[in-house]
Amino acid sequence: MASNSVVGFFGLDEVSLELAASLLRSGYGAQAFEACSPLLDEFAKQGGIKCVSPIEAVKDVVALVILKSHPDQINDLLFGHGSALKGLRKDVVIFLHSSILPVHIQKLEKLLTEYRERVFIVDIYAFRGMSEVSNGKIMMIASGGGDSITRARPILSAMCEKLFVFEGEHGAGSKIKMVTELLEGIHFVASVEAISLGIQAGVHPWIVYDIISNAAGNSWVFKNHVPQLLGGNQTKHLLNAFVQNLGNILDMARSCMFPLPLLAVAHQQLIAGFSDSHGNDDAKLIKVWEEVYGVNITAAANAETYSPEKLGDQMTAETNSVSRIGFIGLGAMGFGMATHLLRSNFCVIGYDVYKPTLAQFANGGGLIGSSPAEVSKDVDVLVVMVTNEAQAESVLYGDRGAVSALPSGASIVLSSTVSPAYVSQLERRLQNEHKDFKLVDAPVSGGVKRASMGKLTIMASGTDQALKHTGPVLSALSEKLYVIRGGCGAGSGVKMVNQLLAGVHIASAAEAMTFGARLGLNTRTLFDVIRNSGATSWMFENRVPHMVDNDYTPLSALDIFVKDLGIVSRESSHRKVPLHIATVAHQLFLSGSAAGWGRLDDAAVVKFYETLTSVKVEGKLPVLKKEFVLKSLPTEWPLNPTDDIMRLNQSNSKPLVVLDDDPTGTQTVHDIEVLTEWNIESLVEQFRKKPTCFFILTNSRSLSSDKASVLIEDICRNLCTAAKLVENIEFTVVLRGDSTLRGHFPEEADAAVSVLGEMDSWIICPFFLQGGRFTIEDVHYVADSERLVPAGDTEFAKDAAFGYKSSNLREWVEEKTGGRIQASSVASISIQLLRQGGPNAVCEHLCSLQKGSTCIVNAASDRDMSVFAAGMIQAELKGKRFLCRTAASFVSARIGIIPKALILPKDLGINKGRSGGLIVVGSYVPKTTKQVEELKSQCSHTLRSIEISVDKLAMKSIEQRQEEINRTSEMVDASLRAQKDTLIMTSRELITGKTPSESLEINFKVSSALVEIVRRITSRPRYILAKGGITSSDLATKALEAKRAKIVGQALAGVPLWQLGPESRHPGVPYIVFPGNVGDSNALADVVKSWARPLRYSSTKELLLNAEKGGYAVGAFNVYNLEGIDAIVSAAEEERSPAILQIHPSALKQGGIPLIACCISAAEQACVPITVHFDHGNSKQELMEVLELGFDSVMVDGSHLPFKDNVSYTKSISLLAHSKNMMVEAELGRLSGTEDDLTVEDYEARMTDLDQADEFIDETGIDALAVCIGNVHGKYPANGPNLRLDLLKDLYALSSKKGVYLVLHGASGLPRELIKKCIVRGVRKFNVNTEVRKAYMESLSSPQKDLVQVMVSAKEAMKQVVAEKMRLFGSAGKAF
Repeated sequence: MASNSVVGFFGLDEVSLELAASLLRSGYGAQAFEACSPLLDEFAKQGGIKCVSPIEAVKDVVALVILKSHPDQINDLLFGHGSALKGLRKDVVIFLHSSILPVHIQKLEKLLTEYRERVFIVDIYAFRGMSEVSNGKIMMIASGGGDSITRARPILSAMCEKLFVFEGEHGAGSKIKMVTELLEGIHFVASVEAISLGIQAGVHPWIVYDIISNAAGNSWVFKNHVPQLLGGNQTKHLLNAFVQNLGNILDMARSCMFPLPLLAVAHQQLIAGFSDSHGNDDAKLIKVWEEVYGVNITAAANAETYSPEKLGDQMTAETNSVSRIGFIGLGAMGFGMATHLLRSNFCVIGYDVYKPTLAQFANGGGLIGSSPAEVSKDVDVLVVMVTNEAQAESVLYGDRGAVSALPSGASIVLSSTVSPAYVSQLERRLQNEHKDFKLVDAPVSGGVKRASMGKLTIMASGTDQALKHTGPVLSALSEKLYVIRGGCGAGSGVKMVNQLLAGVHIASAAEAMTFGARLGLNTRTLFDVIRNSGATSWMFENRVPHMVDNDYTPLSALDIFVKDLGIVSRESSHRKVPLHIATVAHQLFLSGSAAGWGRLDDAAVVKFYETLTSVKVEGKLPVLKKEFVLKSLPTEWPLNPTDDIMRLNQSNSKPLVVLDDDPTGTQTVHDIEVLTEWNIESLVEQFRKKPTCFFILTNSRSLSSDKASVLIEDICRNLCTAAKLVENIEFTVVLRGDSTLRGHFPEEADAAVSVLGEMDSWIICPFFLQGGRFTIEDVHYVADSERLVPAGDTEFAKDAAFGYKSSNLREWVEEKTGGRIQASSVASISIQLLRQGGPNAVCEHLCSLQKGSTCIVNAASDRDMSVFAAGMIQAELKGKRFLCRTAASFVSARIGIIPKALILPKDLGINKGRSGGLIVVGSYVPKTTKQVEELKSQCSHTLRSIEISVDKLAMKSIEQRQEEINRTSEMVDASLRAQKDTLIMTSRELITGKTPSESLEINFKVSSALVEIVRRITSRPRYILAKGGITSSDLATKALEAKRAKIVGQALAGVPLWQLGPESRHPGVPYIVFPGNVGDSNALADVVKSWARPLRYSSTKELLLNAEKGGYAVGAFNVYNLEGIDAIVSAAEEERSPAILQIHPSALKQGGIPLIACCISAAEQACVPITVHFDHGNSKQELMEVLELGFDSVMVDGSHLPFKDNVSYTKSISLLAHSKNMMVEAELGRLSGTEDDLTVEDYEARMTDLDQADEFIDETGIDALAVCIGNVHGKYPANGPNLRLDLLKDLYALSSKKGVYLVLHGASGLPRELIKKCIVRGVRKFNVNTEVRKAYMESLSSPQKDLVQVMVSAKEAMKQVVAEKMRLFGSAGKAF
């Protein structure tokens, strides 16, 4: 589309110029009209066309971008003099790049519909991203009707680097602008309040700025506006803009009847500042705020500053040794801190009022005391980490308090969040004890996870002596240690300022998100927009996901901010600093606590707004229409990179080692080896083969997290050792995981990095086309028929062991890492970059990533995946190292696999087999249950189903478990021997444990039982199908004892097929690894049906076609009874030969339908191709009946009729037989001799006429022609046969051109050499009767004691004759 498409522009500004440039880079044309703009020249330089009129600018455009700020201007352009509307195509898309209100857009749309049938209007709002990830990139918000958005998407994607779509009503851009301005206004006033409070608390404002801009209280406004404020660079003009914008928002809120208390007070504060400037428009803003807050900001900002971080380094460098630490307060944070001190080899004695926590601490190696006093005896340092001042007072000075027992010279580290005033007072009280107590004020920030890792941020203050004495403890607990000058209380002062901002940012996020919801905006998309804008904050990005998910599991309780903002309010009053925003935020948290939400997560403050307004912030990602979404994406990168990938891989020479957490990861590759062991010897052997790729089956998804980590470390160590032994080879590791995001992430990645070293980036890529897994706009989707369902809303996200909530992969990374990796820090490769920039752009992006970063890959096609793979290899060639956590599609793309056709039984030469196939189902996902139900429904007549009780295997006694295993294995063995495809399935009720580890233990018990059952099976299955990742892994490695296998290909898209190695219990048996989450409801049934023993492996026509190709003939042997049938089939199986069971009319007359049924059953049960043929049908009535009895082919014998009658008779039967897919043989000429009770005298016999044969074949449409060339039924005369081989040669030349096969009746008694000559001249079917009957009759002359012995003797006699004929005809060994 882009190569021939032009977009027009009315008006240009800096952002729209960027939009035009992006379009030009994407292959679109661009032309613009602007009455007066210096940007037009720049537009032309970039390849755009300058137009002299609106009409010229709209000529032949597919879309028109209008940049006008007022509705009247837009109307003038479209409808005024020289109307541009006349020049527009009917299907043009009109983009309104403006902030006009939705009502004006609706009026315009209505007006346009009066001029044309269909109108496509999309309003857009473009801005530059301001987050660390999106900084400077063009972001775009687009809204409009569904048809308009669908039509506009390719152009929208080409114009920007990040697109946010609000499908439905217009005006999303102006609404979002209001929400972002609301947050920016509140953040601005809160920043000024924070700086003012910090100054009054005695902390240098630049110190406050340096610490807070790297802490939880940070926001884009704080980080970017505060330096301007402190530098005296901001003027009153900024206030004017804020006052006007916030006033407009409050007007909108009033019209919506929506309360905005934080915004209202921020607006009033801004008005106060504006008023205090006394009309001086150039007044410095710093002076304005000094008037408002009564704080000398200028003097504080110009005071001498220092580096708190350097002070921290100095203090810890001059520390004293600490031998014993007391620790009071083992809550969530305290427990993590105390246990980390234990791991840092400190002796720690702990105390907490909650006894179970004390027991847990003791189990972890800590000492415990029964009171604060007992904990404090003989300690060098006492750490107090309790909730509030009252608790601190109690543990220090209450009954059996710590102060009374502390030894002289001890130091106290107070890490609780308390007021600076309390800390100052406490220091004085400790000095009055006259025991040389030292106090360090050391509040912490960072969360529970970082506490347990010793990576907290600590803001410490106190005397130099106190800081040096406690240095080892502070250093062990912190990643960043800030030492704040100003004495005890200064650290709490900084923490107080941080909490002021953090609390306001949470409360303002709640106000903004509920307001956005009231305006009708999708809250998830709104969140995504804001976190890329200047309205974002650390708390917004961290807490809003809780609001949107409606998940208030307490990570930090709401009551904590009741306390912390209470401290702010008291200090505000004490220090005479008016903190309007912080005070209102405090009231909001108080209201939440009063409503009973105090113990919920602090994000639950949003419930205040939700309860008052009946608006819900919770927002699920929408389910999308797959067809529309995929069509709306930019056109794929035009060049197929596969050849380049193969070439680059040769240059790279780094093999790809795929650690597969279950066997299903092989579902996109072929001709690749899988190892199920990873000792150094095996890995050395594999590396020496110099493979492009190989898999190691870890099956780690079935393990606990700890065991999985140990396993990955072990494998990586062995890989490193083996690589060094083989020319020090380099390799790239891929952690292949589930495409629905289940598995041990980040534990396995952490384990790999701990051995392999830090990577430049972790690559997260769960795209998997065959399974319907797409990643679009950073959201991972699972296809369900024609819908794309966000992964977090599928049954896979509810997995008992690996469940998750987030569908957005950035948020998923944060969720799975427990916040260690923030969503905002996760990089992303967009589909736009893949499709418009190609491999080079991917390489450039990857090379620009910060070392140790995480990057997710969007993809919606295999071409996308190949483009990424080519770019990644380029980056590797430049020295970059990556650790990949991906689904299966990445692997095939990365090594340049070219897909091949699905594998069928015939491809492996196992069309037939004596035993049935074995299907084992262990997976419990709902998709598997549906597939099993469909399998049982569709294959009920051929499938034996055996259900195992999970309750007995996992929950009952050992005896009951063993009994269930014995019962099942015996039934399966019997069923397989009976040639039945056999399904072993676990009962479908899902039994889970109370914890993920308990659920994994139940899974292990079930899986181990399946292993034992399969191990006990003695029959060799024709094939084995294992359903579910854990099941397929355990069966391969434990039940079948496979150490390596070859991936042959796929049995179905996304379903890999292995051939087991020679060391396995069933070498060469096809092993189908069927993932639990792949395919539709029919998928399992489709595979089983395609691998089932066919009722007829070949038709008679196929047998003759193969004979023609192979230059041999197939024997058709007349049968009369069970012994004859068994003799022919047994001979065929021993000789590996095809054969035809042939019934003569006289035999049918005696044996009837039971004889036919025996033949058909024998053909179905045989392990070589056998068909059933009706011979010499010379009665139309008889043949009409025969056609309904199940024969594969018939002979229409009209040889006794005149030629024309023979043609008519044969043709009529041929038409009927072909309608039933039956082959038709006919005879032209007539054989002499006797067959059964039919005799033809010599004078009635006649040769086949060549000319008549030509006409006969054309007229009748037969498939095979029985020729008369001197052959006879029965015995040949004493002087031997006299065959016209010259005539046979001519007949073959004629018939082969017409696709008709030659048949020779009367093969009994023909010499071997003559038989061979006939085969050379085209005979493909020999009828054999007399010699077989003779063998049967002669066997009866030998007396036997019993009828069974008579049957055995007769069968063996006939079998010898049949086998000899098969070898003579050349069909032996040609069964497949």
